Amino acid sequence: MKAVRFHQYGDPDVLRYEDVEQPVPGAGQVRVRVAATSFNPVDANIRAGFMQGPIPVTLPHSPGIDVAGTVDALGEGVTGIQVGDQVIGFLPMAGPGAAAEYVLAPVEALTPAPKSVALSDAAALPLVGLTAWQALFEHAKLTAGQRVLVNGAGGAVGGYAVQLAKQAGAFVIATAGPRSSRRVTAAGADEVIDHTTADVAAAVSQPVDVVLNLAPVEPAQLDALLGLIRPGGVLVNTTVWMPAPSDGERGVRGIDLFVRSDAEQLSHLAELIDGGELRVEVARRVPLAELPALHADAAAGALPNGKVVVVASGGRLPTD
Repeated sequence: MKAVRFHQYGDPDVLRYEDVEQPVPGAGQVRVRVAATSFNPVDANIRAGFMQGPIPVTLPHSPGIDVAGTVDALGEGVTGIQVGDQVIGFLPMAGPGAAAEYVLAPVEALTPAPKSVALSDAAALPLVGLTAWQALFEHAKLTAGQRVLVNGAGGAVGGYAVQLAKQAGAFVIATAGPRSSRRVTAAGADEVIDHTTADVAAAVSQPVDVVLNLAPVEPAQLDALLGLIRPGGVLVNTTVWMPAPSDGERGVRGIDLFVRSDAEQLSHLAELIDGGELRVEVARRVPLAELPALHADAAAGALPNGKVVVVASGGRLPTD
């Protein structure tokens, strides 16, 4: 089969599109014929060698934490899933990724793919959708009537976070640049603040219950967002290299989010998609062979806002 792998850590040019042996599923594993994976910034950090402590991969390694595809073979003891099933999943970060024509996945990581979107486009959901869900509902305990600020709403996680928060009955304030503001408004934001021209902390006129920070802001800016939160509220931060601040005197919690695979939550998100309550947006689609160039674009800051899907031979490359 074809796969993209790196044999040493380094810049995007360490990625190779090459022939490798097709994997054989072991006990509890499923082999998936990959329709698509997606690009996540953590893929680039793993490739560069920045994550060797928390995410110790074995070289050579294929990136691609998200997977959408069709079950191709079952390992010993696998039940509840059949060859031919279309599935999505968030793969173990330290294991082989889905930047390949076939990948092995633990059966517990997989859930049926949504039926209302192209299978390859469904690869845009797992990691970012789970990040948004876990931030809002596991950690922030968001409920109807609360006010939430999504800082950095123009990216892939932000798009899902705005939709999910609005669906939950929250009042949603979102920050986005000019390129993303229309899309963030369409996702359901009640207010959109242009972070390129306004001081976000000064632009929020009333206290909020939740701040979800998705942007790589300076520590002083994150501290300023903390001051917007009413007593007893919460700041959930996904930029984990900068710890979330808290305010013990006011009972404001700061939480650093480390997303985890959860097939039950992912199944719920897929159901929301099929029910028309959650939209999957794909900013760009590229074939698997172009993944090295995609990593180079990311390093140069040339990626579009939103999700980039990487289509393997088991998928199709729809017209953008």
